[in-house]
Amino acid sequence: MASPNSETKGIENVLILQGGGSLGAFGCGVYKAIEKQGFNLDIVAGTSIGGINAAIIAGTKDKDNTARKLEEFWIELSEGFVPTGDPINSSLFNPLNIFFQNQIYSSPINHTFPDLAKTAKEQQVKLNQIKSFYSSVIYGNSKFFKPRWLQPQNYLDFEYLTPSEWTYLYDHSPLIKTLEKYIDFEKLNPNSQNNTRLILTAVNVLNSQALTFDSYSQQIKPKHILATSAYPLYNFPWVEVEKGVYAWDGGLLSNTPMREVLDASPVTDKKIFLVENYPKTVAKLPTNLGEVYHRARDIIFSDKTEHNIKMAAIITRYLDFIEELYQIIEKNKDKLDLNKNVEKKINRKYKKYRKDHGAEIKEIYYISRDEEFPHIFENADFSPQTILSSIKEGEDKATKVIRGRSHR
Repeated sequence: MASPNSETKGIENVLILQGGGSLGAFGCGVYKAIEKQGFNLDIVAGTSIGGINAAIIAGTKDKDNTARKLEEFWIELSEGFVPTGDPINSSLFNPLNIFFQNQIYSSPINHTFPDLAKTAKEQQVKLNQIKSFYSSVIYGNSKFFKPRWLQPQNYLDFEYLTPSEWTYLYDHSPLIKTLEKYIDFEKLNPNSQNNTRLILTAVNVLNSQALTFDSYSQQIKPKHILATSAYPLYNFPWVEVEKGVYAWDGGLLSNTPMREVLDASPVTDKKIFLVENYPKTVAKLPTNLGEVYHRARDIIFSDKTEHNIKMAAIITRYLDFIEELYQIIEKNKDKLDLNKNVEKKINRKYKKYRKDHGAEIKEIYYISRDEEFPHIFENADFSPQTILSSIKEGEDKATKVIRGRSHR
């Protein structure tokens, strides 16, 4: 089903949001810039925290102030953050002291004074991120996820008393109560008059097959949002989205749901805004194990859709060629003296190919988060200062990219 807006414009505006925990605040800033630049979105797609952002945008309770409501959501998440002391000196982290000290407090050798100042800033940023990570691990975030050990009702649960059989550590169902303030789920179904299409992705735990939740073909419910954000390496539980279908975070298969967008809307050309929480390119090699792990994670979750983009262009060229051949046949049917069955077969195939394929990506805006001080714990930092800083970075970067493209 094509977007209602695309029928008159001939092109769909699409926002694709990657996953990345607290890094999703960057995507909030990107959307603020898109809204300010006057773009109306036909499709919003995302996975994990990107799926949560996408659901708020598409299902907003305040159509005239969507960006403001999305920012309010992120500020509310930051209010669920629990400040902590210094984890480096905490007895809980004693076995890791040497590692942390080597990764964070390593003394610069033969540096100039400006380098010393930069190193001190870097160490402070990384220390703050470790504090935030420590807070998330021990206390969770009351607006998003709660540790099982801080939920008194679990003390009488037999499974709770046998940790060896646990399949998750954190319950992220508190997220739904938070989202109820921001999402009108009645907008997220095929019968709605909502012009913005929502696409979320997940993966089937049992067979590794991709799962796509599309508001133009089904009612999107809270369970679908929990499913798209059920990342097992954050120790979140799987979600049963249908009887016998158990879902985990779609980022396990692809952190950039470009293919799902092209499959869902295969005919109409597109202008795509792609939010990259995990940069593909960095300026230098890692300098310690912490940075090695960080860079490896970035590569795993970075955008890998270049092939999809190239194939969309190739298919369009093929279809243009088929169109030329078909018109030649149509104009010369009498001369060719085609068998009626052959003619019907050609017509049937032509209509199917033209109907089911042909979308080309006309423009793509890559909006990538910068990493001045890369750190493995940054996606668990829900502290107010970091969230506000990430929102501003996303807005500034998107504004720069969009204006730069329009002035070319």
